[in-house]
Parts: sequence; C-alpha cells; structure tokens
Amino acid sequence: MEPSTTQSASFGQIVRNLKDKRLWRIFLIGCASGYPWVLIGGNLTLWLRQEGFERKSIGFMGFVFTVYTINFLWAPILDSVKLNFFGIGQRKSWILLCQCAIVAFTVLLALMGPNWNLALFVVAVVGVGAASATQDLAIDAYRITVIREEEKEMVGLGAAMATGGWWVGSGLPSGILLYLTDLDAFTWNSVYLVAAVAIVPITVVVAWFFEEPKLEQVHVGRNWFLKVLLAYVDTIKDFFRRHGVEIALSLLLFIVLFKIGEAFLGRMAKTFYTDMGFTNTHMGTADLIDTAIVIVFSILAGIVVPRLGIFKMLLIAGIAMAATNLMFAWIAATGPSVSLFYWTIIVDGITTSVSSVAFVAFLTFYVSHLHAAGQYGALASLGTASRTFLGGFSGLLIDGLGGNWSLFFVLTSVAVVPSLFVLALMAIRFKSRGGLLGSKVGSGTPSSPTPTEIRKAGPITNSGRSRKP
Repeated sequence: MEPSTTQSASFGQIVRNLKDKRLWRIFLIGCASGYPWVLIGGNLTLWLRQEGFERKSIGFMGFVFTVYTINFLWAPILDSVKLNFFGIGQRKSWILLCQCAIVAFTVLLALMGPNWNLALFVVAVVGVGAASATQDLAIDAYRITVIREEEKEMVGLGAAMATGGWWVGSGLPSGILLYLTDLDAFTWNSVYLVAAVAIVPITVVVAWFFEEPKLEQVHVGRNWFLKVLLAYVDTIKDFFRRHGVEIALSLLLFIVLFKIGEAFLGRMAKTFYTDMGFTNTHMGTADLIDTAIVIVFSILAGIVVPRLGIFKMLLIAGIAMAATNLMFAWIAATGPSVSLFYWTIIVDGITTSVSSVAFVAFLTFYVSHLHAAGQYGALASLGTASRTFLGGFSGLLIDGLGGNWSLFFVLTSVAVVPSLFVLALMAIRFKSRGGLLGSKVGSGTPSSPTPTEIRKAGPITNSGRSRKP
C-alpha cells in the first residue's frame, strides 16, 4: 500500500462529518468508558489519603489497573461469543453486561468503605476495574466497527470523539462528586452510592437507542472451547499476516514503550494536590476545567491530526507533556498557588487531549474490523502495561525521595525523553518516503506509515515510550 496523493478532507467536509450520528454515539460510549475511572482512579486515591492511608499503600492500589493491561487475554471472547440480551445485538449486550457489573461493585464499594472491611473493599475495586476493562473492549470494538474501513476521513474524528467522551465521563462527574464531598450532608460512602445510580441513564440510552453495527460472521464450529481458542489464534495470525512479522514486532515495541512517561504522575496526582493543601473543591474545579479543555482540544485535534499527521502530532504533544510536568514541579517548589494550579491543569489538558487523539487514531489504523476487540485490546493493553506496573510503585518513589515532589515531577518529565527520541528516529526513517511526516489522514490516506514503507525502511530497534486516552 503506497501513500495516496489525495488531499485531506476540507473543513466543510469535516463539519458535515461531525453531523454524523455515529460520532455522537461514539462520544457517549466514550463517556461510559471514562466513568469507572471516577470510581477507582484519582477519587479513590483521594478517599484513601483522607482516610489516613500512606502514600505507598495508595500507590500499591494502582496495581488494580493491571486488569486493563491483561484484558487482551479475554478480548477475543467478545468477538466470538455471541450475546444478545433483549435482542439488542452483540456489541451492545457486552456493554450492558459490563455496566450492570460496574453498578453492582460500586454499590459494594459504597457499603464497605476502606476502614470497615478492607479486603472486601479491594475485591469491589478489582470488580469495578475488571468490568470496566471488559467494557472498554466492547466499546472500542463498537467504535471501530461502526465506522466502515473505507471511511479513512472518519478515523481521526472517531478517535477525537472517543477521547473527548472519555474525558467528559471521567472529568465532569469527578468534579461534581468532589464538590459533594465538601458538603456536610455527604460522606465518601454516600457519594459513591450517588455515583452508582448515575450510571443507569447511560446504560439505558446505549442499550435501547444505539444502532448495533453489522458484523462479519466467522464460522468456527459448535464447540465453545474451540471457538474461543481459534478466536485467539486468528486474532494473532491476522495481525502478523496483515503487517508482517518485522513490522508487527516494531509496532508492538513502540506501543509498549510509548506509555511510560505518565506512569508515576497519574497515580499520585490527587495525593500531591492534597499534600500541597488544595481542597476537594479546588480539585473538583480543576476536574471541570480539565474536562472543558479536553472536549474542545480533542475535537480540534481530530481536525488537525488528519492534516498534520499522527506521528508529527505525537512528537509535538510529547514535548509539550514534558514541559507540563515541569509546571507541576513549579507548584511543588513555590507552594499551593491556586492560579498556577489551574493554569497547569489547562496546559496539561491540552497536551493530554492532543496526544490521546493521535494515539487512539494510531492504534485504530493497525487493527482489522473482523478482530477489532481482540487486536485493539491487545495493542491498548501493551500501551498501558508499563504505566500500570511502574505506577504501582509511585508511592514508594516519592517516599524514597523524602517527599520531594519537585524532584519527583522533574523525573517524570525526563522520563518522556526516550519516547521522543524513538519517535524522531521513526520520522527520519520514513520522511524520505512520504510516510510519517508527509502523509495525512484524509480521503483514503492514513497518517501512519504504510506497511510497504515500514518494510522498506527495516525494523525499528531503538527504545522509547508514550502516554494515553
């Protein structure tokens, strides 16, 4: 597949594409994907910190996110095992099942609390995480299959809507719930009960008002075990067959390394805010600001990425992310300045949204529709593996630094550099062939390098990293 010379879609065409109902469905299920992070992400670490838990214990709780790393193990099941609750279709049935599980485990979280029965509390956290990780597979499969393979101009917009939805689902409810925790009428337990009830409307809308995408049928016989086993084998074989062994391994290496930059930062963010003296209301306002910024810039990124190219956007965003981490170090050095805090959140939201849209579009380009859940789940899991495992030790790192948050954030900034080196090396490799920097995502033109271009240039052997949606 050689690069096309077709120009990227016009602004008018992009506006017309944004009227497509499928994009707004992708946005809403993106919200559903982000919502569980309100429950087991930053708010959970804040709850634990305010209950007196040590930083290292809070960091270890991050290992719960391992389920997002290994969800590729059961991803092919979502492609091969048919569910059809109430006749709503396979993709939506899996989403419905997962959302019901999230509601049940969230109620258990609210009833237990960390100080009443910690073991059962952890089980509930893992339950929310496992259901959420499985839901992500179903949602990504829905997003990928609802847009036809020939609609290349829609890939960037689909990624933008998914990213924007994720941040709305994780940021807006988080801000509201944090406001509630500062009210005398609410405790963390009651806030989590409110959070469980809030899931229901999205579940109803997705299950009964969304159109189920048409899927190709794969006949593998009647034996259920054989069906699942062949689904795993076919998913892997298809990926390596479509891209070639050399290309596939190079892509996997890049994806694994691309996520390390945010490993420590994300897990300890609200613990840092609490230690600096910011209130729950400050953090709630920051979440709302961040949500608004990400919505706007995710849409803008979806428009710009097709014109500028995925890899060039990733390189720019990576440099900006390193600079943003230094702003957090500035806060740690100067003290709790609310204005500086909000400006840092704004800049971080911009860089995160741009890098997320580019990364999702990058992954989407390399998966097949037939094995959407399995392949996308595997690639996304590889991308989060390093972040999950390293993030679990973030509490130990800050304690090892003697609570020196400034040095902590400087280190997270430096950690971004290797991924930028690899990205730049890839750009140099393919620039002469019109690949990474020259091609655009438009009418049939991916901004990712084509398999032919990568095969000519040879395998990528250097190391680096990245960060996510």
